[in-house]
Amino acid sequence: MTEQTYRVPDVSCEHCVRAITDELSKLDGVRHVGVDLKTKLVTVQHDGSVSDAQLREGISEAGYDIASAA
Repeated sequence: MTEQTYRVPDVSCEHCVRAITDELSKLDGVRHVGVDLKTKLVTVQHDGSVSDAQLREGISEAGYDIASAA
């Protein structure tokens, strides 16, 4: 299992959590998406078949920007 974490400064509510979780869960290989509203971190666990670019695109498709470092 591979885990990647992204800092997403604009997440602030349960709608944000749902939007990101729903978008990333559509990707084949994603096993779990965790969004922490306090730390503004999105953690994605996947089987290794999902690229960083795909995850970043999923967060972008949900309407959020990723900060330069997590």
